[in-house]
Amino acid sequence: MAKRGKNINLFLMDGIVNGRVKCTLANWTGVAYKIPHTELDKCKERADLKQSGVYFLFGISDETGENVIYIGQAGARKNGEGILNRLLEHKRNQDKDYWTEAIVFTTSNNSFGPTEISYLESRFCDLAKKINRYIVKNGNNPTMGNVTEEKESELEEFLDHSKVIMGTLGHKIFIPLNEPKPIFSWADSNNEGEFLLYLKRKIRKSGQTIEASCKQTNEGFVVLKDSKIEVEDSDSIPSGVKKARNKAKIDSQGILQEDVLFNSPSYAAAFVIGGHANGLTEWKTRDGKTLKEYLDK
Repeated sequence: MAKRGKNINLFLMDGIVNGRVKCTLANWTGVAYKIPHTELDKCKERADLKQSGVYFLFGISDETGENVIYIGQAGARKNGEGILNRLLEHKRNQDKDYWTEAIVFTTSNNSFGPTEISYLESRFCDLAKKINRYIVKNGNNPTMGNVTEEKESELEEFLDHSKVIMGTLGHKIFIPLNEPKPIFSWADSNNEGEFLLYLKRKIRKSGQTIEASCKQTNEGFVVLKDSKIEVEDSDSIPSGVKKARNKAKIDSQGILQEDVLFNSPSYAAAFVIGGHANGLTEWKTRDGKTLKEYLDK
């Protein structure tokens, strides 16, 4: 069954695309805010940001250039302070000066208590680490707490809506690189409806035979985990691919330990081969046709 469409409302609070954004979803009590680091002070009069909620701090590591995230919770306090006050505390903390914007989830009816925000914080952290698009900077794994099965069902629904909102606001933290769905309009019956590409070659320099599989998604080409790739770089390797190989998790036998995304089939092939490559001819279908032959038919 096809998924239903979503009616999402984005309100540009400052009238500009890189300012504060309020986001709501039809028939959902949740409210999300996207707030640049520099605009926190403008939110001091917002009553819903004095409530309990869960927040995300997004930034880029100065050391590695990787996307990083911190996930936290904030409870409403007796003095009327809640999420926003916690964000302002982070702003003053030199150990968390890497972040450039925050995304906050709360509710329109102020229904979150300690149990709800603890559960959501824990689940968000687990999902972010599992999908592994961002480096999660939380030092400890937050505890989920004890919830009834009724409350768990309610919070899981909130979490599902939050994942949609997060992607809409520009962060794919909860979207797997390798989603199990068909890529083209036809199905490869040998692989449960997924169209995969394959690359096999013996490398002269190392004498190793490499075998890799790849999948095209809406974002590009994903070299799949467990592919065997060449571990030595050639002189012709593009600099961007070299950086990707240095960053990727590859064991001593050349086995890729994670899915890796590229914008083009050629960069995906170069990553596998360790040098310059034409992805349209290197990648082949299960029946031996090159990607170019398939696309030209």
